[in-house]
Amino acid sequence: MTRSGAIANKFADLTDAGQKGFIPFVTAGDPDEKTSLAILLKLAELGADAIELGVPFSDPMADGPTIQRSSQRALSGGTTLNRVLELAGKFRANTDVPLVLFSYFNPIMSYGIKKFADAAAAYGVDGLLLTDVVDDEADTISDILNQKDIDLISLIAPTTGDKRLRRICSGARGFLYAIARAGVTGARTEAATGAEALVRRARQFTDLPIAVGFGISSRGQVENVWEYADAAIVGSAIVAEIEGSRPGDEVANVERLVRELTGQVALALDQT
Repeated sequence: MTRSGAIANKFADLTDAGQKGFIPFVTAGDPDEKTSLAILLKLAELGADAIELGVPFSDPMADGPTIQRSSQRALSGGTTLNRVLELAGKFRANTDVPLVLFSYFNPIMSYGIKKFADAAAAYGVDGLLLTDVVDDEADTISDILNQKDIDLISLIAPTTGDKRLRRICSGARGFLYAIARAGVTGARTEAATGAEALVRRARQFTDLPIAVGFGISSRGQVENVWEYADAAIVGSAIVAEIEGSRPGDEVANVERLVRELTGQVALALDQT
């Protein structure tokens, strides 16, 4: 299944409508594969503009404790990269919402990058974000993925200098993921201070959409990001909701949180 330009098309639609994007993150297989699929489909139903699906990894150094625990739960339940791809295929059979796999390179390298690109395309994956590849290695991987119409999503951070930022932007595809703050993932209550400046700097070098993530956990933070970026990414807050749910309540609790984050609760109240 080829879906050329699915991410670009989604952001173009948002721009045409004068809207900003919402991109949730969840870990594949957390708390189990059946519930994971149900959560993904609920996120699509709630209007997610794209979804980041985390590939569980045993040593997720860039992630805070919340997502680390979700990876451990998924791995303990038997989730593998093959199963993540199969989960992506089940998701794709039900919705056209763009899907980006979020992974460390080790699982992809072990699988084989060309084999992965073939499988990901067959299962309808639109993008791949790798937290730990840079420069020539990233260029090589991007070239392989491009042959299958899969975008390699690039990360930029407040600590990225302008020379490096220009280089990253020159080869980026799909959208840029701007890290709101230095450090690991995790929901935070205080506002990020460097994200807006980072987005402004990046816009000097690219016309690609820019999404901001890391630490976004409230409606106010989402709205703040929408003032200067093209999309807000929320991960740890959703993963924490899954972790804190009683078995069977995960989908409903995620729905409640996402409605709060995107303002759908207020909209529903206005219509009553």
